[in-house]
Amino acid sequence: MLDAFVAEARIRWGLDPTAGLQIATFERLAGTAVEPSCPLLVVPAAVLRASGDPAAALEPLAGRHSRSDQDCLAVLRRLYPPDHPVGRIGVAEDTTVAQLTDVATAGPLYLTGVSPESAPASPWALPWIADRLRRPDGCPWDREQTHQSLKKHLLEEAYEVYDALDSGATPDLAGELGDLYLQIVLHAQLASEAGVFDMTDVYEAISRKIVRRHPHVFGDAKVSTSSDVNRQWEQIKRAEREGAAAAADAGATGASATPVKGALDGISLSMPALAATQEMSERAAHLGYDWPDIAGIVAKVHEELAEIEAARTQAELHEEVGDLLLVVTNLARRHGVDAEAALRAAAEKFRGRFRRVERMARERGVQLRELSFAELDELWDAAKAEARAEAELDRPAESGQPEPNEEKPR
Repeated sequence: MLDAFVAEARIRWGLDPTAGLQIATFERLAGTAVEPSCPLLVVPAAVLRASGDPAAALEPLAGRHSRSDQDCLAVLRRLYPPDHPVGRIGVAEDTTVAQLTDVATAGPLYLTGVSPESAPASPWALPWIADRLRRPDGCPWDREQTHQSLKKHLLEEAYEVYDALDSGATPDLAGELGDLYLQIVLHAQLASEAGVFDMTDVYEAISRKIVRRHPHVFGDAKVSTSSDVNRQWEQIKRAEREGAAAAADAGATGASATPVKGALDGISLSMPALAATQEMSERAAHLGYDWPDIAGIVAKVHEELAEIEAARTQAELHEEVGDLLLVVTNLARRHGVDAEAALRAAAEKFRGRFRRVERMARERGVQLRELSFAELDELWDAAKAEARAEAELDRPAESGQPEPNEEKPR
């Protein structure tokens, strides 16, 4: 029966089977990796059951279809443009994706492939678009870009995602994640042009790494807590570093041998200092290098404050302030606080309260520079009280839900 469907598609819609053809059932479409750029034949499950296929239900495809997109029509409408033609096998009249009904899915359907720019939900659409932009007749700006020129855009987009996360899962977050993903695709495109790697290598590298570092999910390892996972993660990474060094040293001796990378060597030098410091302290702690209790860290804070007061030169002061910040970052870690996020939140709170102080000064007809410290402090207290009153009005009911464990290393 499938042969007859394919023959009709060849005659009516010019299908070339040698160029590829996807075949799926209506019942299992949500769990099938459909690529819109390739022709698709959708048939009732009964057609394939005759060939021995049990046509059992599939889970929605991870990363492609949300839990709400489990019916055939929802999947097709998400993957194809509304006006994309849909051929009806055995029926003279064709239709479009937007006009599809449950009645139409009673019989086999045929959809021609669409161009990548018309199928934005395809995971290969953006790599195709990046390649198109870089061609001689593409975009002049994109053709001029290099890995170095794109670095700042990568950081900008990453920070915009970071800010969007404060609002949770929103359509805006989807857009920001897309902007960040574009930067990844562009760097892969540049590497592909140089013959080094492409997006397939990117997918493979991260997938292999994640599977390898989760033997308790994909293997036989046993863990009970998040802390167990963190310790296992660091052990696996240490073994990877040692293995890489051993491979590099094959045949090398003496001074030419490659030193084994330490647990802290993989932390980016471009990270914000506070975030990098907390990452370093977390890695060291996972390997057992940590204060036995929080009281020891608090005592160290007081010790560093005393050393700041005792500093005699600017160089000594510079060093002691750095030591204090490092210890405070460790204190944040032990309390489960993201030091970078906490400082950003504190800075934003300061910014908001200072705006209130400025407004209150204008309402009194005075300049901040004209006020004494006591008068400024009075305005600051008034600004704090105003902010707290507004916060109480806006405060949602406490959910009582615990915060998720945030210590899983990158």
